[in-house]
Order: sequence, then C-alpha cells, then structure tokens
Amino acid sequence: MSHVFPRHCHSPLPRAVAGDGCFLIDADGKRYFDGSGGAAVSCLGHSNPRVTQAVKDQMDKIAFAHSVFFTSDPAEELADLLIAHAPGELDRVYLVSGGSEAVEAAIKLARQYHIENGEPQRRHLIARRQSYHGNTLGALAAGGNAWRRQQFDPLLIDVSHISPCYEYAERDAEEELIAYGQRVANELEEEILRCGPDSVMAFLAEPVVGATLGAVPAVEGYFKRIREICDQYGVLLILDEVMCGMGRTGHLFACDHDGVSPDILCIAKGLGAGYQPIGAMLCTAKIYDAIAAGSGFFQHGHTYMGHPVAAAASLAVLTEMLDQNLLPQVTARGEFLDHALRENLGTHPNVGDIRGRGLFRGIELVADRDTKTPFDPSLGLAGKIKKAAFANGLICYPMPGTRDGRNGDHILLAPPFIASEAELTDAVSRLADAIHSVLP
Repeated sequence: MSHVFPRHCHSPLPRAVAGDGCFLIDADGKRYFDGSGGAAVSCLGHSNPRVTQAVKDQMDKIAFAHSVFFTSDPAEELADLLIAHAPGELDRVYLVSGGSEAVEAAIKLARQYHIENGEPQRRHLIARRQSYHGNTLGALAAGGNAWRRQQFDPLLIDVSHISPCYEYAERDAEEELIAYGQRVANELEEEILRCGPDSVMAFLAEPVVGATLGAVPAVEGYFKRIREICDQYGVLLILDEVMCGMGRTGHLFACDHDGVSPDILCIAKGLGAGYQPIGAMLCTAKIYDAIAAGSGFFQHGHTYMGHPVAAAASLAVLTEMLDQNLLPQVTARGEFLDHALRENLGTHPNVGDIRGRGLFRGIELVADRDTKTPFDPSLGLAGKIKKAAFANGLICYPMPGTRDGRNGDHILLAPPFIASEAELTDAVSRLADAIHSVLP
C-alpha cells in the first residue's frame, strides 16, 4: 500500500521510471508521448544532457545557501539573462519555487509598492473570469474558475473578475474582432470606476489563457487597450506567463506577441523545464526603486527562493533554448501542429474550435458546432478522453468547465519544443483515435 497522498484517491497511477526525449517510460516499459509537457512544463523533453550536467555540477559546488545570507552565481547569471531578454522596463528578478509562489509575490509586491508610494488606499485587485493563477489562497482568489474556488470561497480575499477575451464563445455574431477586444478590455475601466479610480492596485491576466480555457489568446489590440487603461488610472499591470511564457508561444516572453510590457511578470513551468522546481517574478526598476527608497525590503520570502541548483538548471534551460534557436522552431512546429489538428479533427462534428499560439494549442469540444453548445458536464467527457489518450500512449491535458467552471470541455496540448514533425503527426493521430473512441 502506498503512503503517498495522490491528487485523486481512486485513480492508481503507473510509476514513471525513465525519460527519453519527448517520451516518459513507466515501470512496464510502456512509452508515452508527453503531448502536454506535463502541464506545459517539459519544454526540452526529459533527458537534456546540458541541463542534467548543470544540476550535477552545481551540486558539486553548493546545493543550498539561504537567501537572507547569500546570493549565488547561478541566481545572478539567471537574473541577468532574463532581464537581457525581458520586455519593456522589467529590471529585477525575484526567484521562487513555482508559479503559485510567483503570483503570490506579485500580488503582495503590488500592494507594498502602493504603500511605499504613498497610496495605501489602493487595495483592490481585478482579474478575469475563467483565469487560473495558482492554488495558494491569494493566487486562487485571483483566479476566476468557479469550480476551483467553490469550496475555499470563505477563505479567499475579495477579487473582482471581468470578462476574459474569449472570442470563440463570447463575441457577438456580428461583432468585428477589434471591436470585441476593445469592448471587453473596456470592462476594466468600468470595474476600476466601480471600485473607485484611486483604490485599484493591479490588474492580473494571462496573455494566453492556459488550463481553464485551453490556449486562448487575446484578439489584436486587446492588451494595448488594457495597458492604456492601467496607465490612465495608475493601476499596475501584472501578466501571468507561468504556463504560456518561456518560449511556449514562440516568444521567450508571451506578451511580446501583443506588443505590450507589464509592470510585474510571473514565470515558472518552462523556466525550469521540469528539471528543478523554479519560478520567478520580474518587476520594473520603478517598482524596485520605490521599495529600496522606502522601507528597503520586500516583506515577503520563502526558504527556497533563489535556490542555487534550481537557478543553475534554469540557466542551462534558457541557454539551451537560445543556443539551439528553439524559439523559431516553436513557431514553425506550432504551425505544423495546428495544420495537423485541423486536417485530422477540423471537420469532426464535435470539434468547435482549434486555437493557440506556437506549441500551445487547444481543442474545444461541443455538442453542437452551429450553436457552440457544450456537452452536459455529467458525461465527464474530458476525463474519458484523457483516459483513452493515456491508454493509447499519449499524455494530453483535457479539462472540463471551459465555459464557466462547470460547462464545456477542452484539450490542451503543449509538447516539448524538440518534438519532430513525425512525433507531432503521431501524437495527433493518437489524439484523434482517443476522441473518436469517446465521440464516434
């Protein structure tokens, strides 16, 4: 009997024993194509020699030094590399152990910045429906997924949520794309005015929404309008790139596609590619300088922040991405994957939408393509497809609750950047077989 507390108490799992490029191998020798990178994590696959060697080398030097007392070479070099490629005025890097920690740090930094800046009345955070920002209580409160929040609602801080930019399901039939994007962006201004124009501290959003909507990018012009509104009312723009950043959409920073830069940015997942647990919060010099000129310290911290081995792994991950020129490959392979999905599933009567950027793709399933009506959630469609695909040697990321936390189903794909066209073709074939077996 296992003493591990699993995610699901009644779903026994195979034991992973090895990784080989884009594949994971269980104790029985079965190979699984990692079509979702776990949860958009394993961007370099599972056996990259440069990264594993970097971890070993750092372990031989020093494994841990608490950040209250020391910095380290890997942490300093990683921060330098990130800022060298970061958009806009981002200038400082706060290293943590994962995405939820990065978002928690961002929320707290936004609050402390306004206090240090002489505006302690700024306390409201605005985010979007059907967003996902992590599972710690602050990040969960910021997230807009009703199912994830429901049982913990009494513990959560009050965060208001405006509409996502989800044009497939929420754009009016006669509405132009640009007009739709401006309309839902303007909801931010309306919510700021409702809360009080000098009482909002930050707006938090994913450039491409991952787990809860299934690789939904904003329409053109949406984030530029969001940036204008934040600037007009002195609201900090926090972008959550935990899932969509670090090359996943073809840019090291996903917001580069939209031509905007945030005040605070959160990254994780692909930052460590699964080789070590690591995340980061980046902020502008203006925010950092306000803290430095005021109290002189950020009232926050975690034991493992700036961990030397995790930083060394991440530095090797980013160096590998850049040296191997993987970002253009993500764009090219992403277009190939999109074409393969449309060729194999585009005419399926229950595939309503195929979307995404780079190697970050979503397939939304519907009961009726014409009306875009989702399936009855009691069918458990996402879980059935996940099980069928896994049995067929494909790891993918189907999720229920796409529309509102309860209704709707989608499948998220986020394969390793190193996946070949042949491997992607085979993965799409396995996915199509799984879908056809559940929805003949």
